[in-house]
Amino acid sequence: MKKSDDNLMDPTKRLNDAPRCTATAKSTGKRCRAPAVQGWSVCRMHGARGGHAAGSNHPSWKHGERSRETEEMRKTINELIRADRELQKMID
Repeated sequence: MKKSDDNLMDPTKRLNDAPRCTATAKSTGKRCRAPAVQGWSVCRMHGARGGHAAGSNHPSWKHGERSRETEEMRKTINELIRADRELQKMID
């Protein structure tokens, strides 16, 4: 068995091996070289862990008429109405 030359206590080795941010600059088209936040594909400067909470906790929430839950309920109701119409056509 061959002994490795890598110093396991060296913190720069761990940082150099970290996954990199996938964000690109609009002006140059080059990728960001900062390490990505663990569990994210971008670094802290490009939006990892950022943003607001979804739903009624969002600062610009108004009434919820177009919320994700309402849209899903509307789709379900429309599917039931279509199924009812098809059944009515079969009966008549």
